[in-house]
Amino acid sequence: MKPFSLLIPDTAFKHPAGRIRTGFYSDVYFSRTQKILEREGRRARVVMQIFCKEHALLCGVQEVLALLKQQKPTGAPLKVRALKDGTGIRPWETVLTLEGEYRDFCTLETLILGILTRRTSIATQMRRLVQAASPKGVIYFGARFDHYLMQEGDGYAVRVGGALASSTPATEYWFGREGTGTIPHGLIAAFQGDTTAAALAFDRHIVSKIKRIVLVDFDNDCVGTALATARVLGRKLWGVRLDTAENLTDRAITRARSRHRGVSPLLIRLVRRALDRAGFARVKIIVSGGFNETRIRDFVRRKVPFDLVGVGSNVHRFRVDFTADVVSVNGRPCAKVGRRFRPNPRLKRVDV
Repeated sequence: MKPFSLLIPDTAFKHPAGRIRTGFYSDVYFSRTQKILEREGRRARVVMQIFCKEHALLCGVQEVLALLKQQKPTGAPLKVRALKDGTGIRPWETVLTLEGEYRDFCTLETLILGILTRRTSIATQMRRLVQAASPKGVIYFGARFDHYLMQEGDGYAVRVGGALASSTPATEYWFGREGTGTIPHGLIAAFQGDTTAAALAFDRHIVSKIKRIVLVDFDNDCVGTALATARVLGRKLWGVRLDTAENLTDRAITRARSRHRGVSPLLIRLVRRALDRAGFARVKIIVSGGFNETRIRDFVRRKVPFDLVGVGSNVHRFRVDFTADVVSVNGRPCAKVGRRFRPNPRLKRVDV
């Protein structure tokens, strides 16, 4: 797959310049290192290389480059070579090199590694889910499972990973798009549990360009509610979403109920069949609720008739760590034992 090519303006990243410059977000030993080198007047022009030890989908490079542009001392020569966001990487492959006076950028190591770790972890896991779901689409509903200040960067990472959309304005902010969503259970509850009344209210007050996608599991009767909603909204209904709890069996399932709890293949087939028979074949089915890579792949293998899958906390369960090493000082090899310079012909020179 080609690297993700959408460029984000440097200003979107909102790096707090003052605090970063004072070392507020840096491991203290880097700040002390900078002080020592400055007071000693020691010139150490180094090459630092950054890598991880996993197969992964690289993400966060644009953000790192914006950080370097902001924090690099005026006039300080810094050579940067990097891979692009969206590039598949191998264990131990060098993804980024920095060449310059060590004291000019040593305090940024903590931030650089943290950015790459967070963004690559999420992009990689999303790519796995997207590949498992293919040719179905994947939507990111994971904002509620992490601190809200993470949303903008996470939204970028899931897009690099192949997500079609995400659920908050913040997760879509870097792209200038709105969040994607359905009708929540809370709105249905506010209408005394009447899903069709909530759907009609949504239709009255929300602009028509927003897709009408209705949750249909509030009464644990996905078939009945899907049909009722389709009848009242008609062609305005774009899709229905199934989100049945994993400890419940929908009332449409009458046999072997314990085998078909939650959003099961059987339930999805029953909803699809009912909609088709009633003349609503164009209505899409979105599924959500505990979907991981294995479960999604199984649904696709069994040709379960869903159109989109919403994923949440599972996106945050994969972790890939990045490491930085100084491997050359003043033009000579110099690295801790066990590490060495690993040239990578795929790296491209980047201006910062």
